[in-house]
Amino acid sequence: MKKIVLSIVALGLSLSLAAQNGAGGLTDNDLKKIKSTYEKNANTNKALSKIVANNDIRKLAINPNNKINVDGNFSNRVPNKGITNQKQSGRCWMFSGFNVLRNKMIQQYNLGAFELSENYLFFYDQLEKSNLFLSLIIKHKNEPLTSKDNEWLLKNVLSDGGTFCGVVDLVTKYGVVPSTVVPETYNSNNTSRIDNLITLKLKEDALELRSMKSNVENRKTEMLAEIYKMLVMAYGEPVTEFNYTLKDADGKVIADNEKFTPKSFYDRFIGIDLENTYVMLMNDPSKDYYKLYEIENDRHTMDGHNWQFINLPADDIKQCAINSIKDSTLMYFSCDVGKSYDGDAGTLDLQNYDYETLFGVKFGMDKKQRIETFASGSSHAMTLVAVDINPVTGKPVKWMVENSWGPDAGYKGHLIMTDEWFDEYMFRLVVDKKYVPQNILDVLKQKPIMLPPWDPMFAGE
Repeated sequence: MKKIVLSIVALGLSLSLAAQNGAGGLTDNDLKKIKSTYEKNANTNKALSKIVANNDIRKLAINPNNKINVDGNFSNRVPNKGITNQKQSGRCWMFSGFNVLRNKMIQQYNLGAFELSENYLFFYDQLEKSNLFLSLIIKHKNEPLTSKDNEWLLKNVLSDGGTFCGVVDLVTKYGVVPSTVVPETYNSNNTSRIDNLITLKLKEDALELRSMKSNVENRKTEMLAEIYKMLVMAYGEPVTEFNYTLKDADGKVIADNEKFTPKSFYDRFIGIDLENTYVMLMNDPSKDYYKLYEIENDRHTMDGHNWQFINLPADDIKQCAINSIKDSTLMYFSCDVGKSYDGDAGTLDLQNYDYETLFGVKFGMDKKQRIETFASGSSHAMTLVAVDINPVTGKPVKWMVENSWGPDAGYKGHLIMTDEWFDEYMFRLVVDKKYVPQNILDVLKQKPIMLPPWDPMFAGE
């Protein structure tokens, strides 16, 4: 009996070793060939290795002869006041959306550097996302835990990220308040720890809901009460009424200690019908242009809207952006901000770094290929404020965005990008419909093509 067992073990080990050395495995011969290419320029490669190993690769690859115009002079620029700071949080989507809204208010009432409270609305964002997660868990509770939907849900329980669609649904439902009414807390500026704890609790709740046969909705409400308590401790309980005095930049009183609710404050001082005013435009060359798309279950509230976008060539999006800037109207803008980014200069330029010369390796994927392989996607939202147009060609040369990393980051709190960078790493623009040609708006009449939330373009959202 022991001999048979030993034989079986030996056979299993043999098969395991055979699998490890099967087709595709690196052989000694492969390693010799690989090493020989390196040794053809051994002295140079060894010298470079010592330099690269002990230095910041970006500093080694930076192109000293490439310095785009960072003087902040643009042919067309929307006036803006006050740079915000999201600090150690992923709330760029809200800061960018609020920058659009507050600028409307600043222009209309001649305000100074007025800011809306991100913390107030973020509280509801996290509560609504918790409800959305648990509601979708209930919807898919009879499916295997390993189903694609359940796998996606459990990998994307809760985040502090989002899109302009979240701004639309949350502002419409809960209104806004000034930042001085609900100021930031330590945890709203540093969201990861509380986010991780709530995520852990929600996963535990999900398993319980999946096991239940009845009274599921009531239990979900009880679970959300626990989440509410955690959110209050981290961010403070949101106000329902407040008194507020508003003065313009010259000290003239606009509202004198008046009582508001968050919704009445929004209606009086901003009052934009967000759902019907704006349209999201996308440049995703991996999908057909002039089509309407929708992302399944990608929203902030259960009773809100999946976000939709019109997919367009970059040149069409640029023209809409130019129309808006020329009319002094800011726009929500998202991109892959980490690519070719020089933080010291505050520039986004394809020529900022020369990694190909440093490593002697070609990086040749185009935008479509980067999207399809998850190599690039929207990572950050900012506010588009300016464009510099060549007076001879009439074409844009560079663009500028208002960022939310504080006034000392980048170029006076802004980032400046070349038009070529815009083509490669811009993904979304939210623009007032009045700046969009009718033939593009007509795309909204199409039945949207439904995309799964794990589509390469949105997997990291």
